[in-house]
Amino acid sequence: MARKVGGIDQLEMARQRVRTAKSADELRAALAVVLPLDPGLSLAQTAKALGRSASVVCRLRTRYCKEAQGQESARRPKRQLRNRASATLEEEARILDEVIEEANTEGILAVPPLQEKIQARLGKPVSLATIYRMLARHGWRKNMPDERRSRADAIAREDRGENSRNVWRKSS
Repeated sequence: MARKVGGIDQLEMARQRVRTAKSADELRAALAVVLPLDPGLSLAQTAKALGRSASVVCRLRTRYCKEAQGQESARRPKRQLRNRASATLEEEARILDEVIEEANTEGILAVPPLQEKIQARLGKPVSLATIYRMLARHGWRKNMPDERRSRADAIAREDRGENSRNVWRKSS
């Protein structure tokens, strides 16, 4: 004999969430609660309707009920989990402007020394990849010589100034 379906006390809230869901994950979690209770679908039928496995539907139902009862906090979207140095775009731009003014004396921007200065401004560790992404977000591009043409003619390479290091420059 199968167990009775739980979550009856969250049914009305789940119905409301079905109408107001802003993402597919929210909708699936609410439907995982509503479908077995309203139309009386089994767990396997609910899983088939949602396009997930029965074990995933069971986890969705359990997590939804725990969040509704306040036993578990809601999961944060991946976008909030990404490390963007915990700064808004305006704060990032201000920090980059301050740091780059100090570092940009020769017209060449070296990124590893910027890491320490940005970490000091933010008060937390920041990876080099985060700094590279920040630079790209704010219009900085890495200028690199064209290796294909450069190897062919050393004199032309000298004329074009392609023997210089790779440089980060602000694009317009």
